[in-house]
Amino acid sequence: MRKFRAPQITFYSDDLASLRAFYLGLGFEQRFQHPPEGPPIHVELTLDGFNLGIADVESARKDHGLSPNLAGRAAELVLWCDDTDGEYARLTAAGSKSLSEPHDWLGNLRIAWIADPDGNPIQLVQLVSPTTH
Repeated sequence: MRKFRAPQITFYSDDLASLRAFYLGLGFEQRFQHPPEGPPIHVELTLDGFNLGIADVESARKDHGLSPNLAGRAAELVLWCDDTDGEYARLTAAGSKSLSEPHDWLGNLRIAWIADPDGNPIQLVQLVSPTTH
């Protein structure tokens, strides 16, 4: 018997609207918003079967008694792509902060890191042949 289902990561944010717009721009699609009308305090986005929630920090404090600490970043979102260099260039040109420029790793991966508008690290990773770069 399964005890859990439909896992997702939820990022807490002081600026939910900006973070949502960023991820929608990466190709995520919104599948849920609360409240349904007006400015949301929680949204859920999906991309290729992966679920990402974004929750308003103040709402988490007020509604649930949580104390999200936005200063630490102990997790990252990994996005597989077909062109790490191209996506890195596109996203940094659009204002995303570079955390690590594209580079080869393990002989068959091309990887780079950027930050979303709240500073959450995003790894861009591409499977490449050893002779590609």
